[in-house]
Amino acid sequence: MKKILVTGAGGLIGSEVVRYFIQKGIEVIGIDNNMRADFFGEKGDTTWNIKQLENNYKGFANFNVDIRNRDKVVKFVREHKPDAIIHAAAQPSHDLAASRPFDDFDVNAVGTLNLLEANRQTNPATPFVHLSTNKVYGDAPNYLNLIEKETRYDYADADFYNGIKESFTIDQSKHSLFGASKVAADVMVQEYGRYFNMPTCCLRGGCLTGPNHSGVELHGFLSYLIKCNLTETEYKIFGYKGKQVRDNIHSFDVANFIGHFLSAPRVAEVYNIGGGRSNSISILEAFKLIESISGRPMKYSYSEVNRIGDHMCYISDLSKLYTHYPGWQITKDLSTTFGEIHNAWKNRV
Repeated sequence: MKKILVTGAGGLIGSEVVRYFIQKGIEVIGIDNNMRADFFGEKGDTTWNIKQLENNYKGFANFNVDIRNRDKVVKFVREHKPDAIIHAAAQPSHDLAASRPFDDFDVNAVGTLNLLEANRQTNPATPFVHLSTNKVYGDAPNYLNLIEKETRYDYADADFYNGIKESFTIDQSKHSLFGASKVAADVMVQEYGRYFNMPTCCLRGGCLTGPNHSGVELHGFLSYLIKCNLTETEYKIFGYKGKQVRDNIHSFDVANFIGHFLSAPRVAEVYNIGGGRSNSISILEAFKLIESISGRPMKYSYSEVNRIGDHMCYISDLSKLYTHYPGWQITKDLSTTFGEIHNAWKNRV
């Protein structure tokens, strides 16, 4: 594999994937038009990350291409003929999707279709990895039997102790418009795999995080929480008593899995990828962990109104990942990840 295309190259996962493959001596080309700044304003701007990548790695070049522009996407892929496509570009916010539904769907669903078709027209044997989301399951996980503990919600049934499997329903639930647009993309990636026998996979992420995340209130749970602690900014909890649980995976471990997939690609696969139970944490527990690292108390307020489609407890069952790719493992625990994010924000705020 000589050349890889990464969409959303300035984002958390995109930039990590760029670094991962560049360091393996592979040429990486990026597509990123910094729409995150349009979605989230100055605080969401990822220009700094693109510049850092271009300055540090001679094997990387970024191109200002809008994935919603079908003709340009097809032309770009045909011209560059990548050996793999890692599709990490997205509109990532529940709340923003409701106020900008056309932009959300055009980026998440139509943009994915444009890339898939460009790939099929150029070389259908090229592996295509799509960064999907656990929000494709909608709020169905909230209707599992849950128990309330002192600082978190948890699954009451032993069958779900290790988390949500890929066979869990994505139908008949409330997703948010963001979740629905990601379902459309997810199913299309699967269909291109099955219908055209293309090597594709959907990575249904839990909370993907790391030091290069430009976390904002509407997206980027841990990054934004840690930034608030560092800057002594009030963090607002939306419902569920702050006991809602997420499993968090460092962006390096995501990139590492993508590397394993590309070394032995499969057709139309779906994987839940997250930190698993060992890297799961509630908001209240996250407050305590960052306080122990920074020495600063967490300032926060509470609203009884939870975000639409929010999960009370979500943990990724990683058993399918480990079965298909036994050489892959989680390498970064929560304390390490929190520490890296804290140190990164100290250098930026």
